[in-house]
Amino acid sequence: MTELITTPFGATTTAMEIIEGVDLHGKRAIVTGGASGIGVETARALAQAGAEVMLAVRSTTAGERTAEDIKRTTGNQYIRVGELDLSDLRSVRAFVRRWEGSLDILVNNAGVMAIPQRELSEQGHEMQFATNHLGHFALALGLHDALAATGHARIVSVSSVGHINGDVDFDDIDFQHRPYDAWVAYGQSKTANILFAVEAARRWAGDGIVANALNPGRIAGTNLGRYTNAAPVNPAQSGPASRGVSIKNSEQGAATSVLLAASPLVASVSGRYFEDCNEAGPHQPGIRRGVAAYAIDADRAARLWEISLNMLNEA
Repeated sequence: MTELITTPFGATTTAMEIIEGVDLHGKRAIVTGGASGIGVETARALAQAGAEVMLAVRSTTAGERTAEDIKRTTGNQYIRVGELDLSDLRSVRAFVRRWEGSLDILVNNAGVMAIPQRELSEQGHEMQFATNHLGHFALALGLHDALAATGHARIVSVSSVGHINGDVDFDDIDFQHRPYDAWVAYGQSKTANILFAVEAARRWAGDGIVANALNPGRIAGTNLGRYTNAAPVNPAQSGPASRGVSIKNSEQGAATSVLLAASPLVASVSGRYFEDCNEAGPHQPGIRRGVAAYAIDADRAARLWEISLNMLNEA
């Protein structure tokens, strides 16, 4: 394994501490799910550094409220809102069609977690996989030329330590034949986020695009956890398996996203998985940190890419 990337930052670092001294004037960014949770603080930090930021959100009403708050707190008036429902590929394609010009930073932040009963997207795929991975995959592909136009773009995918709950089951991604499990489905989608970064880093290096994934930590009080009261207990969040988890507020939870999106410390880093503002080491059983070997496997990353392309072509 190559030497792990380390920075002076850690678990308690905030997004604003990461962005201090960084100049993003003239840069353009998209943050999916930018109207709530760590998405707000990610967008706020990028705006604080001078970037033009698009909040890509399902509810434009909530997005506009957040945009006004970011404008007020940062003084940056270049905050826009775009409608995007990642679970529906038609919405993703419409968003891409509306985008004009280049793009420096794409933060794939939005997500759903632990939907208690199996649900399918408009295109017939398991909802967590469709929202967390496939929608973001389609978005990145659709915006590829805009990203490549800058010659130095960054893609940031918010994964989770929950990826240790399961690899991608390439034979039954949509739980057609195996029993549906809310946490296994979530883990599969978060593994897919990492595998996407691994393969995008390989495929798009020649375009000057870097791609990385991250675990933001356990963030209390965000919309992401809205289903968890109805879902079964996550076995990786209780007992000894919960050791090592970083519990954070939204400002701290956004820090690793902002590091990968904007910090010069990791400008050339690609295809890696970070947590607590540093590259994660291998996952160790019984400790809720690190990256599972299957999540950074190059062959699995390439296979997921091809399967995802087929899903888009069938839609």
